[in-house]
Amino acid sequence: MADGQNGYGDEVTSVVDWDAAAAIAGRLARPGPVADGATLARLVHDLRQAAGTAAEHVAQISGLRPADGREPAQVSAVHVVDRPRWAKANTQMFAALAGGLTPPSRAARGATAAEVGAVLALLAGKVIGQFDPYTQAEGGPGRLLLVAPNVLSVERTLGVDPADFRLWVALHEQTHALQFAAAPWLADHLRGRIDTLTQDLVPDGQAAELVRRVLAALRDVADTGLLALLSDDQRAVFDEVSAVMALLEGHADVMMDEVGPTVVPTVEAIRAQFERRRDAGAAVRGPARVVRLLLGLDLKLAQYREGAGFVRTVRGQVGLDGLNAVWTSPDTLPTPAEIADPAAWVARVH
Repeated sequence: MADGQNGYGDEVTSVVDWDAAAAIAGRLARPGPVADGATLARLVHDLRQAAGTAAEHVAQISGLRPADGREPAQVSAVHVVDRPRWAKANTQMFAALAGGLTPPSRAARGATAAEVGAVLALLAGKVIGQFDPYTQAEGGPGRLLLVAPNVLSVERTLGVDPADFRLWVALHEQTHALQFAAAPWLADHLRGRIDTLTQDLVPDGQAAELVRRVLAALRDVADTGLLALLSDDQRAVFDEVSAVMALLEGHADVMMDEVGPTVVPTVEAIRAQFERRRDAGAAVRGPARVVRLLLGLDLKLAQYREGAGFVRTVRGQVGLDGLNAVWTSPDTLPTPAEIADPAAWVARVH
């Protein structure tokens, strides 16, 4: 992206002051659960070990292999992080995705950094794991982030077996890593569609204004607040990206359970507890409802469930190899309509 001028005579090279956003998120993020040094050291060790173990299990149950011939354990660079470091990693990812936007004024960059930092601070206490395919070193694997304090908090809240839960979480994130390794075109495809949407949504220098519009749309606590900002063309791109995300999340949800009790002995109990937690979160009202809308948590929940339904139905009709045709090219990705009607995808692709 070409450098711009911020109105104060200083060079501005990004649409948001990402370092400031990360610092704000780090200050605002709530501290994690209290634990002694030995417990925390064990947690970090277990998460790293689980990530390594999970990769091979995912390859076996999914039938996916890295397109470049790497071993499954090499599809991600594992980072066990705390909440501030998770926020920092996400500002780096956002910077990579927003690189084509025109920088606004210095004041607007600072205001937007504050908004982004506040949102990341909220998310920093909720995200358990994440795969980032956009900020890897040249030729290297994407980053797999496991948020240690959040894993500890959730496993305590649910009362599940810690070792099983840590492996279960790693299975989900390593499934994402293998998806992108098996379909190396996927990251660029998603980046291109996201870039199309953001370029259309954010006129030159108006990123801060978009944030204000989003917040204003949420004041009525309407489920369609965010979508009301989109034109018909923008909504079509948004729905296209959402369909791909539903596939990715649903596929990972199915694969993390597919390992069965021989790998994760308490997998059924963990899934049942986790679904109850998801449902309870979706039922909240009042200020917490606004937060869920702002962070897209309800949309994420729908993506998990709709995508999982698509994956199970397609696999039931055409088998695992038939399902894996979805990773062939952008043309074989499901459309929004096909996520809801898997038989239509089968008819089109097979």
